[in-house]
Amino acid sequence: MAAHDMLAKRARQVAAGLFDEAPSPCVSVCRMDPASELCEGCFRTLDEIALWGRMNEPGKREVWKAIAQRMALAQAHSQGKREQRT
Repeated sequence: MAAHDMLAKRARQVAAGLFDEAPSPCVSVCRMDPASELCEGCFRTLDEIALWGRMNEPGKREVWKAIAQRMALAQAHSQGKREQRT
């Protein structure tokens, strides 16, 4: 399973409340996109990455919500680019 597919699945599981403690979104693809300022692997900001270990559960779940939104936006943007090429 590709890293982004795994991340999307995990985001759905967190949203559904399947975890007592929100797991780390890290998928070991640690590369920051200079344009979006998001990690290309987990779609977190540097601040979110740095603060993760000290965040409370509600904060971690908010980050997961943001990840799901960012992934949906990136997918829509990517699909729009593909449609423009055809």
